[in-house]
Amino acid sequence: MSLKLSRGLLIAPLMLLLTGCNLVVMQPSGDVAMQQRDLILISTVLMLLIIIPVMALTVFFAWKYRQSNKDAEYDPEWHHSTKLEVIIWSAPLLIIIALGALTWVSTHKLDPYRPLDRIDAQRPIAADVKPLTVEVVSLNWKWLFIYPEQGIATVNELAAPVDVPINFKITSDSIMNSFYIPALAGQIYSMAGMETKLHAVINKEGVYKGFSANYSGDGFSDMHFKFHGLSQADFDQWVAKVKADGATELGRSEYLDLAKPSTAVPVEYYNSVDPELYHAILNRCVEAGTMCMDEMMMMDHMRDKKGGKSHDEHAELFPSLERSEVGICSVEGYSPASASEKEMPAAKL
Repeated sequence: MSLKLSRGLLIAPLMLLLTGCNLVVMQPSGDVAMQQRDLILISTVLMLLIIIPVMALTVFFAWKYRQSNKDAEYDPEWHHSTKLEVIIWSAPLLIIIALGALTWVSTHKLDPYRPLDRIDAQRPIAADVKPLTVEVVSLNWKWLFIYPEQGIATVNELAAPVDVPINFKITSDSIMNSFYIPALAGQIYSMAGMETKLHAVINKEGVYKGFSANYSGDGFSDMHFKFHGLSQADFDQWVAKVKADGATELGRSEYLDLAKPSTAVPVEYYNSVDPELYHAILNRCVEAGTMCMDEMMMMDHMRDKKGGKSHDEHAELFPSLERSEVGICSVEGYSPASASEKEMPAAKL
């Protein structure tokens, strides 16, 4: 058997495997994912500018100075070449500078917390465009999606209109997971008691795969969902379908049942949602009688402000506060607010 034929037989199975690969990361349908793909390609090319010449020169020197080549120049006293030193150090340095500048710009431009400023490379976001807000909760082992403006919720199914910015607010009920739709944008972790964010946009209609990219236990392999990129008209029809097919409201009691561990959960619809449910999930106070984290942090802030009183003295502390002193304290930090934005919580321990 010839050498060429042997190589062909070895390469053929690899080519067959590659033909079955869906390289969605390199062929995304969302502008953020496209920019991330471009960053991967540019970084790879910049690194290959030094890697390929080094590999080629390694082969060249090994061939030129092989033992059988009696005509190769031999200089045992050679120890320095300014030209060679300049080439060896300047080329990698320039590439590192270019990679550093590219990384710096891209890190800020593609910050998942940063609101989008464009639909795609040719279209900026119009001033009158209203983003779609989706509240994402990772459960064991399924995904809950709440649409606060539409007043619906779904399990293991997500949809959004094409060319409309999406603001994802992401948290977890318990175990840390990772929210990932390769065609849309990079992965973002979900953590209990914390909120992470992702701003993205889908530019092509289609059905895309979403899943958890962080191992989280027995049902991890079934923790996936479908993301539908729809026209605005089709999205409105999808919302109407969820409201029509949804069997019940998603309130706190229904959520507690849903949050129980389960695997391979089919798609579920809820025709209405408790408007305070996501806030309760984020602040770990879904169960009745549980104090929310933001209220507890606000009480701690007021305690420090009033001279370090203990938790047992909060009931005495709160009636003496001016209404203008009340603030909203979230897991992302404290921000002043008027009492009209949030009523003063009762001090129940």
